[in-house]
Amino acid sequence: MIKDNFPGNKSVALLLDPDKAAEEGLKNILSIASECKTDYILAGGSLTFNSIEYLIDTVRKLCSIPIVLFPGNLLQLSLRADAILLLSLISGRNPELLIGNHVIAAPYLRSVREKLISVGYILVGSGKKTSVEYISQTEAIPADKPDLVVATALAGEMLGLHMIYLEAGSGAKNPVPPEIINAVRENISSPIAVGGGLRSRQGISDAFHAGANLIILGNGCEKYPGLLAEACAVRDSIKTRLAT
Repeated sequence: MIKDNFPGNKSVALLLDPDKAAEEGLKNILSIASECKTDYILAGGSLTFNSIEYLIDTVRKLCSIPIVLFPGNLLQLSLRADAILLLSLISGRNPELLIGNHVIAAPYLRSVREKLISVGYILVGSGKKTSVEYISQTEAIPADKPDLVVATALAGEMLGLHMIYLEAGSGAKNPVPPEIINAVRENISSPIAVGGGLRSRQGISDAFHAGANLIILGNGCEKYPGLLAEACAVRDSIKTRLAT
């Protein structure tokens, strides 16, 4: 069961948006993902022009990597994924994204509780307004306010959330600063995922070394598919060093 070990100590996930995953490009990136042993495929996006279940079924035909649902809205719910992230946007004050949508989704998800992974979703300012901020009608916590990020992460952990996700947002100008990741790591014991704005091997390495358990790559891989292989190489290097 994925839930029991998710996300692991150092792991890499590829986030695929059903509205951006063209079939030919999907084959290419999933071939890279399989070759470098990417840990998870996340499926989801901000909008819903295309079927999430079609994406899940296509990914399953092309590779054997576990698929984790990352629903951007209620239209992206599916029981076909291997695990489902139950996201609560704890950095914002939009009640629908804190609990409202969860209430609506609960009856649909009650038969797959063993697949559910509760996540405290924290948006961190990236230098420009992102799609997530616009769609969620919330503001990111400014990157120069690490104390607010830490307090929010602590609250999420105290509420019993399984994982804290620090995100700069899709297409972010800047990634979550390593200083913020480190500050959160020093204050919570829950797993930390980091995503948004990661476009280089060095940035990924910095995030891992600052305390991230899971690195999530999306837009960066669309523009440079080789970034996924580099992320997995950094992961493997750290795991080897930790094992010796």
